[in-house]
Amino acid sequence: MGKRALWLRLAAAVASGLLVAGLFPPFNFAAMAWVAMVPLLAAAWSVEEKHARRNGFLLGWLAGTVSCAVQFSWLGIVSLLGAVILPLYLGLFWGAFGAFAASIGNPWRAEKDGWPECARSLRLAFCQGAVWAGLEWLRGWLFTGFGWNGLGVAFHETAAIAQAADLLGVTGLSMLLVFFQAVLVQAGWRVIRSARDGVRRLRLDFAAAAALVGLLLCYGIVRMAMEGRGASVRLKTLLVQINIPQDAARVLWEAIDVHMAYEGETLKALENLAEKDAARLREIVGEADEGAISLSWPDWVMWPESALTGRILRTDDGAWGTWRENTDTIAQVRTAGPFHLIHGTNELEAEMSGEHELTMKDKGRAWNSLAVMSPENELQTYRKHHLVIFGETIPFVDTIPLLKKIYEQQSGIEYGGSFTPGVSVDPLPIPTAGGTVIGAIPTICFEDTLGRLTRLFVRPGPQVIVNVTNDGWFKESAAAAQHFANARFRAIEMRRPMLRCANNGVSAAIDSTGSTAHPDTGKPQIITDAEGSHFTRGALLVELDVPLKPSFSLYAIIGDWGVIGLALAGLALAWAGSQRSHLQGPRSFNS
Repeated sequence: MGKRALWLRLAAAVASGLLVAGLFPPFNFAAMAWVAMVPLLAAAWSVEEKHARRNGFLLGWLAGTVSCAVQFSWLGIVSLLGAVILPLYLGLFWGAFGAFAASIGNPWRAEKDGWPECARSLRLAFCQGAVWAGLEWLRGWLFTGFGWNGLGVAFHETAAIAQAADLLGVTGLSMLLVFFQAVLVQAGWRVIRSARDGVRRLRLDFAAAAALVGLLLCYGIVRMAMEGRGASVRLKTLLVQINIPQDAARVLWEAIDVHMAYEGETLKALENLAEKDAARLREIVGEADEGAISLSWPDWVMWPESALTGRILRTDDGAWGTWRENTDTIAQVRTAGPFHLIHGTNELEAEMSGEHELTMKDKGRAWNSLAVMSPENELQTYRKHHLVIFGETIPFVDTIPLLKKIYEQQSGIEYGGSFTPGVSVDPLPIPTAGGTVIGAIPTICFEDTLGRLTRLFVRPGPQVIVNVTNDGWFKESAAAAQHFANARFRAIEMRRPMLRCANNGVSAAIDSTGSTAHPDTGKPQIITDAEGSHFTRGALLVELDVPLKPSFSLYAIIGDWGVIGLALAGLALAWAGSQRSHLQGPRSFNS
């Protein structure tokens, strides 16, 4: 490999890494999604046959490490070590793709089986897309997984294309992008060859790839038109976001200030709603009816993850109690009127120590939970399944004490033990003021980026995905916007609307097409300040039309098995073709 060719390939790998990083917040150059992988594909396909896997792996690993270092630079706010290690690790999946693309997946081979050039192009482009999608799935699953910012997430603001996520998930959109670009590079090379030797070559593969994109675009337009046509129930929810500052895991406010903030912001919002309704009634009938039901009154009120500082004690038979500061705050906001309260909390395993006294069980379990409290103070909880490593659990901490010290140094607080993962996959039934029971699909923190988990809660009938989160660890960085971009695909994949409430993040309502538009006014239903920033304190009444009979979603039925099956098929097809071919073709980076 000549030095010039080497530097060209390295530059191409870095270029792809930077282009892919630019697809996501804070950049959002979504149009680049159709060409971002082109430099890496051309570089990997042009390596010499000798050491092809090794050289392809190194090119892919370089591209992935650069890309992930830019995308997840916000991790350095909490852990500089993590900001270095995570990109190096995630780059391995890019490296595996590079090794595949440079070897058995390389389309620049002269096959002896008589396949037409365009058909061979489509077949190997499918292999590229399928294997890439399989690797995206793998990185989102292996070692508990980190699947943020798959290529398909680039379409989080491109509604028509994003609708196809209900087929194979957002990873299926990643497969489409790599497939299209693999065809584009091959068709482009044939254009160069045609210009060089004057022989006209067909580009039917590019026409087919473009037709597939057009077909999925039409599919998305039709799906958006179909959503919302059936019978539905209007759900009104008051989202309350306080934007409490943090230094890693350490909250920078005193407990009393936290409780007073939630109490004050919620009461102010509820009082404003009541006043607006009273004014509306005076305009219509000339006086306010004190006994009338408010047209704007929320069915639910939502506070974010770990909103209050008090804990909930829960026995195995369901008896429960909570800290006095929680009781006082909740009682105060309930003076405004009836509603179901949804909030994040920490739940501790308890036992009865007397006739009516609850105490924490010795060496009892703890859960990061989502709590639902009725107006009559009946309690339901969901316990978080997918715990964050070094945030909520530390594997092997008892046998490797150094891990505990690393956590305390990085988080700024004393390690108090790991949470226990939850096991229930039952939705939480929560009624509206009108009596319709809606099944809440509960998620906490970045569980709303996990389609494989969310789909386990899908049931017939009206449902809403509910997420409480806190991205305050990462201050005013791109982390919160990236989290939101990934999360909104769950609404499309499941065809279930979504409610998100964050402390520091994006608090919003999302319909089953991934849109935040109000069903009547079209205004975005996101808590923002006057400048449009979501890093603010405030409350917002959001409204969603929840379908009584949600529409069909292939992904909700088959989950990730579609992508896994296609990835295995792509590997097998590429391997079979490689047994009948030898490397021949462009050396565009050698000259």
